[in-house]
Amino acid sequence: MANTTTNKSAIDIMKERHSVRKYTKYDMPQQDLNEILEATITAPSSWNLQPWKFLVIQSDSQKEKLLPIAYNQQQIVDSCVTIAILGDLEAHLNAEKVYGEVVSKGFMKPEVKDILTGQINAAYNNDQFARDEAIMNSSLAAMQLMLAAKDKGYDTVPMGGFDRIAFKQEFQVPERLVPIMLISVGKAAAAAHGTLRFPLDDVVTYETF
Repeated sequence: MANTTTNKSAIDIMKERHSVRKYTKYDMPQQDLNEILEATITAPSSWNLQPWKFLVIQSDSQKEKLLPIAYNQQQIVDSCVTIAILGDLEAHLNAEKVYGEVVSKGFMKPEVKDILTGQINAAYNNDQFARDEAIMNSSLAAMQLMLAAKDKGYDTVPMGGFDRIAFKQEFQVPERLVPIMLISVGKAAAAAHGTLRFPLDDVVTYETF
């Protein structure tokens, strides 16, 4: 299989990534999808808890189920796949596995692990904190997914416009997972239209406001 990865710099890819809503029919090789997802899960996360799950919708039948839930946005059925980014409200349950491995490799003392996991569990007793963490960290992974897709020669569009309650019901999403966004991935049928970007002077302030 030909390597479709570009030779462009990361900054070039960031600048060239735009939200594309018109796609041509194309069967994405599973290897491409796997490589995009493998890159996605290298995203950073608080305490390395990796509070995300990814539901890949790629069959025609599942796309048709998703279409009305996503308010009939055509990219749902025309793109190669749509990936639901889900945040984990109970990511503190990952702490034992994450830090147990760190201890087993000799990078952390068991007593330090116990203190750290205790802090994590205490923080996750706050429901708003858990939700904020799920959204923030999953959004980091979402951006990484879109950049990885662009590097592989695919375009993307993130979507916040969908019925989250209906989505959870239709796709049997566990209660601990909160839908963050949908991302369609595919081959563009038409270039994205240009969009305004505010100049640095409008968005950057140094030291204090």
